[in-house]
Formats: sequence, structure tokens, C-alpha cells
Amino acid sequence: MKLKQSETYTNLARAYASECQARTRYEFVEYGLRYNGFEALAQIVDTIAYQEFNHARMLYTKIQEADQKEIDNIDIAAGFPFKEKWNMQENLILLAEDEELEAEAYEKFAQVAEEEGFVDIANLFRMIGEVEVRHKKLFLNLHQQFEDKTLYKKDIKKMWICPNCGYISFDEEAWETCPLCQAKQGVCQVQVPEELRCW
Repeated sequence: MKLKQSETYTNLARAYASECQARTRYEFVEYGLRYNGFEALAQIVDTIAYQEFNHARMLYTKIQEADQKEIDNIDIAAGFPFKEKWNMQENLILLAEDEELEAEAYEKFAQVAEEEGFVDIANLFRMIGEVEVRHKKLFLNLHQQFEDKTLYKKDIKKMWICPNCGYISFDEEAWETCPLCQAKQGVCQVQVPEELRCW
């Protein structure tokens, strides 16, 4: 079966559209975080938005490999979320939900691709799905820290770094204002488990 005549071809287009929309939603959330003084969180979300861009790039490349000629419009029917609002804490949960839905879709797309004989595309779908699961866990972790008020307060001493000037302190809580450059606490690097780091 040729890729252009397959369901996998349409699923590539659906996945591409989903990644493009996810990137834009994440940029909205990133903007809200930055606007509210959470620079370090905004940078994490911005990094994930860039990863979504690269997922879209890989999917677009696979679509382009389907035909040597110019590809016309690909008609797709798909639902896309419009849940995110301007509530920073709630948005972290909504982003996690979005990532879970994407991971589930990628597994279905991978199964179809395997059935149609496109093993390389099935592998691509599964690898992207694995990243989306890690993104989901990261967003849930950040939401929990936000809710517990532990973004900048821990039970044990941690290293807190000001990315603006390089000042470092070791304490249970990050400084409210950097003693060196007077940056607000929101620029201070957020602590997440190593296995959830995406940067």
C-alpha cells in the first residue's frame, strides 16, 4: 500500500495539526506565566512548546515523503481542545490532559500504521507518544508543586540558582528577591525529578 492512499497518511496530518495547535496553546500558557512573574516556569513550558514544534516537523517530513509532487490539501476530521484559560495553575492540569489525549491518539495511530505496513511511522508515533507521557507527568508535577506551594519551598536544602546573575544559595526555600541582582523569585530554577526534565 502506498502511504498517500493509507489511513496512516491522514493520521500523520491529524498528528501534525495537533502538534501545531499544542505548540500555540503552550505559547499562550507560557505568555501567562511570564506575565505573572513565573519566568522559570514559562521557560519550561516554552521548551516543551519547542519540542512540540519538532514533533510537527518530523510528522511534516513524513507527509512530504509520501509523494514526489506537491501535496494538495489533506482533508482531516479531528477534534482539538480549547480548554486553556488565563488561570496558571489550572492550565498546568489542562496541559497534562492534552498530553494524555495525544499519547492515546499516538498509540492508536501506531497500531494502524503497523497494520498498514508502515513500521517506521508506527515507531515515530510511539516515540512521540512516549515524550507526551513524560510531558504529562511533568505538568502534573508542576501543578502539584503549585498547589502545595512547594515550587520554591522544600523539606530539605536545595540549590537555588538565579539564571540572571548566577547567584546560588543552599536552603529549604528560594530567596524572594535575589540578593545579588534583585530578580524576583519567579526567575529561580524550579526543582523537578530528574526523570521528568525535558531540558
